[in-house]
Amino acid sequence: MLRILIAVDGSELALDAVRHGLELMRRGGLRATLVLGHVQEEASFIELATQGADAVAEASVAAGRHLMASAVALVEAAGVPYETEIALGPVAATLVDMVENCGCDALFIGARGLGGLRGAWLGSVSQALVHQSPVPVTVVKHADPDDDNEGAGEDEDGGED
Repeated sequence: MLRILIAVDGSELALDAVRHGLELMRRGGLRATLVLGHVQEEASFIELATQGADAVAEASVAAGRHLMASAVALVEAAGVPYETEIALGPVAATLVDMVENCGCDALFIGARGLGGLRGAWLGSVSQALVHQSPVPVTVVKHADPDDDNEGAGEDEDGGED
């Protein structure tokens, strides 16, 4: 059975990626186990020195579980097999490690779908994953209500044509 890692960070954008995976399973007949993966940034030296490594690790795992709760609820409601993974480190590199360690066949990540300069700033994790991932990456664009008006009198920077 396929294994698909879905990057989950508690955002609506991440839930778009979860919904996309569930839709492929429901309508497309895809059989897979979803691996909901969350990455917490590593603690600073000050945090480690003042709180201790164990306390910081426990807090990171608790925060990760909290941020994954909405995604877990969607997957459980759909009755789809899933696993969760929480790790610490740089987001893109750690997600690539998760893909490899969990034996995943694909990676889904939510994104705003912005182009140009805004996309370069806001899509850096997605872009890094496309380049670094050993498996295919699906970047799921967020359904923005303004997308329905695209091409209707506005140019790319939001001004009139």
